Amino acid sequence: MRDEFRADLQIVSQLLVDMAEAVRAAMRQATKGLLTADRTAAETVIARDAEIDELYRHVEERVCDLLARQAPVASDLRAMITALHVAADLERMGDLADHVAKTALRRHPSPAVPAELRPVFTDMAGIADRMAEKIGSVLAKPDADVAAELDGDDDAMDDLHRSLFGVLLGDDWPYGVETAIDATLLGRFYERFADHAVNAGEHVVYLITGSTSG
Repeated sequence: MRDEFRADLQIVSQLLVDMAEAVRAAMRQATKGLLTADRTAAETVIARDAEIDELYRHVEERVCDLLARQAPVASDLRAMITALHVAADLERMGDLADHVAKTALRRHPSPAVPAELRPVFTDMAGIADRMAEKIGSVLAKPDADVAAELDGDDDAMDDLHRSLFGVLLGDDWPYGVETAIDATLLGRFYERFADHAVNAGEHVVYLITGSTSG
């Protein structure tokens, strides 16, 4: 019975790794669609969002089944609670990539982001990619130190988010209200993507240490 339980937990862990990889790929493709007006890339993200949702449902179903059959306690219970929280954060990260892709499509064939803002969004996307990669890494091989690095990455994302607002609120902004609204929302999507990555990392730290104090 114990071996079966461990095998089931391993399946849940692999589902989470698969989610993290799918989310990372989604934001990469969404950014490509955004910055290069690549319709195919954006449509791919939207079409595959259901796959991330399906992985989320599989995690929920397996965890609920384990809770019902095994009545786990201590570290095993902690692992399952962590899995549910991490899966929810990853699912939301997938939704945010989907929002970026939909913004790209809405403005197609024109780029949704003017040339002056592409560097900041390129940098935001780079941080988002790094954070998603770290989440996949710590889910495959739990490491509290790597998970804790996500706070620093999030600080860098916040700095970029503030710099974006500095441009949008400048007196010399030439692109009008509609483009400013798009850029504001896009900045929020990347910033929230990073926030959910931090949340997932904190849950991994809790799994490893049993502490929520950081």
